[in-house]
Amino acid sequence: MKKNSTAAVVIDGSNVSFDDIIAVARYGIPVQISKSGKFVKMMERTQKMLMESMRKGVPVYGVTTGYGKSCGKRMPLDIALKNGVNIFRFHGCGTGDPIGIEETRAAMLCRIICLARGYSGVSVALLEHLADFLNCGITPVVPCEGSVGASGDLTPMSYIGASLMGEREVIYRGEIMPAAKALKKAEIKPYRYLPKEPLAMVNGTTTMTGIAALAVERAWRILSAAVYATALSVHALKGNAQHYHPVIAQAKPFPGQAFVAAQVVLLLQTKISARKLEDDALETLQDPYSLRCAPQVVGVLYDGLSWIKKWVEIEANSSNDNPIFDPATGEVLMGGNFYGGHIAFAMDGLKAALASVADMCDRQIMLLVTPNLNRGLPGDLVRTTNKKMGLHHGFKAMSISSSALTAEALKATMPAASFSRSTESHNQDKVSMGTIAARDAERICTLTERVVSIHLLAAAQACDIRNNINVRPLLARLMKNIRAVSAPVVEDRAMDKDIENMCTAIKYSDFFGIK
Repeated sequence: MKKNSTAAVVIDGSNVSFDDIIAVARYGIPVQISKSGKFVKMMERTQKMLMESMRKGVPVYGVTTGYGKSCGKRMPLDIALKNGVNIFRFHGCGTGDPIGIEETRAAMLCRIICLARGYSGVSVALLEHLADFLNCGITPVVPCEGSVGASGDLTPMSYIGASLMGEREVIYRGEIMPAAKALKKAEIKPYRYLPKEPLAMVNGTTTMTGIAALAVERAWRILSAAVYATALSVHALKGNAQHYHPVIAQAKPFPGQAFVAAQVVLLLQTKISARKLEDDALETLQDPYSLRCAPQVVGVLYDGLSWIKKWVEIEANSSNDNPIFDPATGEVLMGGNFYGGHIAFAMDGLKAALASVADMCDRQIMLLVTPNLNRGLPGDLVRTTNKKMGLHHGFKAMSISSSALTAEALKATMPAASFSRSTESHNQDKVSMGTIAARDAERICTLTERVVSIHLLAAAQACDIRNNINVRPLLARLMKNIRAVSAPVVEDRAMDKDIENMCTAIKYSDFFGIK
């Protein structure tokens, strides 16, 4: 995905696209809260409904009542007007490393989108304050652990909510500092919350959705990289290009399978007969499954992402607050839109599809380094033959690392949603675990990026040894891109920086847009 050229993402209660969420989270595209009369009037309508309900003594969950199982307790109006920010304080119990800056920014934008739907009874000023944080580059420090995904992301979102009023810590200009200090530097006043606004900040699915959005975007790039690595491996292993014939995909018409096969065919285009580049031994009539079935493996990720992306976009554009107000009647509606079941299921599915791609790439690496499988390549892809330089081991350890990374990715595919457990005095007796699922998906993205990076490096090394890549012009261009990131391995050397550099190329550049 290329950097979004949009001048600003305008929030006016309508849908915000997936690409715009990524543009704000990753590339810092400004967020503009609409000042149109229609939008302002829509926001004010439910805000007035809230205040009217409070004045009439109508119980409004979390505003004039306690939270969760404590909802049976009531507060008089004067106490309720002051009590709201307490939810940030007792939920300040997050643990673990901070969520990434991009993921936190995505979560903040998703909260703006949610509240801008006009069901929550909050002010336009709250949305503007969140937008000021995004536009000034102030990112709350949000511990990653502590959410069961229903009532949404209470604990992680409490850190964002508290930071708006100048409490806890934020990242500003590359430095972690107290929120109050960052607000002063940015010339932003601490926000003073109105009734229900603190609850509206935390009661929803926006942390898991922010993490999920970035995971989906990364997964598209990983998919592309795995296809390119596979095409290089087919060339290096003298593989059979017929395995990707379009009729095979026509016979089993999954869009993802057809897409991946067509990409491989395109990349394998050659100036000479493909048969001259293929091994002619009798036992090579069919390539091993990790090569032959690449469209069927990677195609699952492609097709999965088509619905996963849609689900993330729907979740991001939903009102997942509780309670909400019927804009037509003013009725206070207490429901469960904070439940992150769709995100949990989507991320658990993404985890499995990504880890399967990692496993496929790891198996191709094994083909490349194993002498009795790699069709004439040297064992471990060792290039030097100078005995005076000592004994070298090439990609031996790289294949071991790939195996370890793959095993960890596969281990993390256990569905998080299956671990629902009752909490909060059995009020939250069925929970989504959507945030854990999203964090798992993020971790598997990282692991799979590393496996695919090793795969690209190993395949490039093998193609260098074959020394005939120029007959396939698109693969030759890809080789130049890889070699701009990592030099060939002639003598044994540390490869950790090469792996991370390839990961960066996969994650942040249009490295594979070579067609």
